[in-house]
Order: sequence, then C-alpha cells, then structure tokens
Amino acid sequence: MKIPNRIFRKVLSWVYRYQEYAADQRPIHKIRNSYSKLKTQKKLSNEQIKEIQDYYKALLGHEVPIEWHQYFYSRTGNYSKLYIPTSEYKHQIIGRLNVYPLHLAYNDKNMTDVTLPHTHQPKIYVKNMGGYFYAEGQPITKEEAIHLCRDLGDVIIKPSLTGRGNGVRKVHIEDGIVDNKQALEELFHEYFADYLVQQVIVQHPDMKALNSSSVNTIRIVTYRTGMEVKTVYTVIRIGRKGMNIDNESAGGISAIIHPDGSIGKYAYGAPGVDNVEFTDTGIKLDGYKVPSYNKAIEMVKQSHMQLPYFNMIGWDIAIEEDGSPVMIELNLNPDLSQSANGPAFGEYTEMILKDAMSRKNTWTPVTMKCMNMRNYYI
Repeated sequence: MKIPNRIFRKVLSWVYRYQEYAADQRPIHKIRNSYSKLKTQKKLSNEQIKEIQDYYKALLGHEVPIEWHQYFYSRTGNYSKLYIPTSEYKHQIIGRLNVYPLHLAYNDKNMTDVTLPHTHQPKIYVKNMGGYFYAEGQPITKEEAIHLCRDLGDVIIKPSLTGRGNGVRKVHIEDGIVDNKQALEELFHEYFADYLVQQVIVQHPDMKALNSSSVNTIRIVTYRTGMEVKTVYTVIRIGRKGMNIDNESAGGISAIIHPDGSIGKYAYGAPGVDNVEFTDTGIKLDGYKVPSYNKAIEMVKQSHMQLPYFNMIGWDIAIEEDGSPVMIELNLNPDLSQSANGPAFGEYTEMILKDAMSRKNTWTPVTMKCMNMRNYYI
C-alpha cells in the first residue's frame, strides 16, 4: 500500500527529531559520568543557574543543559556562565560556523598537503587513499609502496580518517621488516585502506623535555571573522611517560598557554585524575616557555585564511628541533579544552555565538553519521 506523502513526511520528521534528541543525550550522559568521577563535586546555586539560562536564552533562543557548567566549576574551581555545553557546541554551533558536509574530505590527513601546500608539514613517504597508493602526488603500485618504505627506519603510520590519536604508531622499518618481527606488507594489510607513512618529527629540546616519548603539541583554536583570524585559545598537550601520543583521550595532559607563550600552573588529564603541576620528567609547568609560540600563531592564522568553508579550526602544531613550527593535523570539528582553558571562547563568546546563530545549521544526524566514518572498508 502506498503511504501518502503527508504521513511519510511526518514519520520522517519524527525520526529526525528522535535522532537529534538521542544525539543530544549521549554527551549529557558522558559529562554526568565524568562528573561522578571528580573528587570535588560542586553544585550550582539557583542564582548561577538563572544567570546561565538567561545568557543562553538571549543568544541561542533556548535554555541549555547545565551539566557542563557544573562539571568545569567543580574541576577548576572557577564558575562562569560562559562555559560551552558540548551538546550545544556539537549540534548547534560548530555546524553553523563550519560547513559540516565538507568536514570529512578536508579532515582527511592525506589531503592536508594538497589543501594547504604552503603550510610546513611533515614529509609523507606513502599515502593509501581508497585502497590506492600514492607517492609525491603520483599513483604507484602496492609493490612500489613497499619498496619505497622498506628501509626508512623510524616512521609514523596512522589512519587518515580518524582522530584523537587512534591508530597512530611509531615503527622502525628495516629491510622490509617492521620492528624486527613483522613483514611490511602485513602492516599495510592491518591498516587496509586510508592511511599514510610519515616522517618522524625531531622536536625542539624544550618541547622534548616535557616528555621524550611523545611529540608534544600546541593545540591552537582559531576563529575567522571577515578578513581577520583571532586566536580563541591555546593549550599545550603533553604525553605521559612511555606514551607515543599526547592526546588527553589517550591519557595525556593539557595546560593553558598564556599570550606571552608561558604555560599555566596546572595541567588536566582525564576526569578523576589529579591536576598536575609537574610533568613526568619533573618539569614545573607554571611559567615554562613554549618555544616559537608566536611563529606557530602566525602560521595557523595565515593557513586559516586558505580554508573559507570553516570559521573555527583546531590546529595541532609541533616545534621542530630548529624552532620551526610544523603542522601535524588540523581539526575542523575540534573538541574544546575547557578544563585547561575555559571557558572555551572566552572574551569572544558573545561574538562567536551571535555569528553562529546568524548562519544556517549544516549539522544533521545524517551528516553526523558521515563524520563518524572510521576507516571504512572498500
């Protein structure tokens, strides 16, 4: 029996509303779980709740979940109405600031050297894109890719469509053997499709001193308004002893970087982990200077102007041995570091929210599913 278009549209509308509701609830459940792990749990007063809701109703047109305000107030000891709820950020803000359907293509690590050819990046030896191999911009066979990589020594191999350090490995390749135990062809088979083999960064001594086993990076979040790019915030991300990556989701820690390039007093890790004043190598964070900080800021500001579909971008920048900033990754749907540096948008909060709400929301449950693609199988 043919379903009338009127009924079909109503059912489809209900399905979309349910998917949006479910998408909103997932981060709320997550932040409640994180709050339950905190050693100090503070409650918001009625006056604070009213201040938060009045502020967001004026800017977004509706009330917001207060769980994030309560969490960051408890975590940092600092109350502010300006904390950004992740559910609002993911579903109401970033999809307006950035053209969501284009995220996946531009976030592909195998395309960054193409979209930003003038931004300093690590050398890529071999790419796998959609199951096909490339080197120096030219298609090559699998056998040629293996030959190119068989004696590279230390390299990084990582998926090109994932984030948060998932699948990133540092390996040693000699005579076609990986880490003295596995054939290079077997390693390629494990990653299957959509990955790259990349140069290992030799980082600046001052960055290495923070943790020698990981490349410690600067996360810079920038916001474009007209012909100007503003630095929303910066944090330093530091790995823990023995870790290869610095991501907080993988156990790393993050601390604010002040405008003069000095690190703040505390670094924050996962919920339930004590805030730290010293790195695992014994470096005191408070006042520690990040090398080439201003150079890194200038590089990402210039790069941001080359990406017109995205008004908010997160950049992961390493500092090479000679002090040159090098872009490791760009993030077009960046997570917000509101423990290390909160509230996320700071003095630009009202401006960013007004700008976002003046634009069409390109986020939908369907585009979210596309963004959640992870190393699809062809």
